[in-house]
Amino acid sequence: MADIFNEVDEEVRRERLKALWDRYSIFIVGVAVLIVAGIGGWRAYEYWTAQKAAAAGATFEEAVTLSEQGKHAEAEKAFAKVAGEAPRGYAVLARFREAAALAQANPGKPAEAVKVYDAIAADASLGQTWQDLAALRAGLLLADTAPLADMKTRLEPIAGVGRPYRHTARELLALAAWRANNVAEAKRYIDMVTADGETPPGARQRMDVLLALIAGEGKASEGKKS
Repeated sequence: MADIFNEVDEEVRRERLKALWDRYSIFIVGVAVLIVAGIGGWRAYEYWTAQKAAAAGATFEEAVTLSEQGKHAEAEKAFAKVAGEAPRGYAVLARFREAAALAQANPGKPAEAVKVYDAIAADASLGQTWQDLAALRAGLLLADTAPLADMKTRLEPIAGVGRPYRHTARELLALAAWRANNVAEAKRYIDMVTADGETPPGARQRMDVLLALIAGEGKASEGKKS
């Protein structure tokens, strides 16, 4: 008797499973197809991304080689191509190298390189660290020529507390103020450098030298008056 009941239960289960399959098979098959298609699409995307990154890496290396060979104009064009076509990581690096190549190709005429750095600094999608670095690079190119007001506009925002490149920005501002014969502003920026507990030793030493120069100039002026 037990075997008969077991056979009946098994038959009932088969009938229920068949009914469920008949009712939902199209949905089950559809979900399975979507899963397989999704996996295949993702694998294809990964392959395409890897190929694109590899191509961008090769082009970037070629541009670096041109730069190292002193072919700055050609390197600038190559970096510009990478910046416009490559995945995000290589594109950001290429924009910086493009600006550097422009600066090397036009020594003493930083306007084109500064323009590229300014565009990077204004690109909020890159994040503050990249933007600050671009602003600093532009400031370095202009350190010997730009008026103090221009340097303050460019560098004071990145010279604030907690900004990653504040130490160098403050140094450049102190030098710009000294170059403009604005001793009060120069000392203010020097104080910002020396008061920051995270200022690197080298920056402190350079500010000590600048303070000595300012003091020496002051004594020279007093000597002339007397």
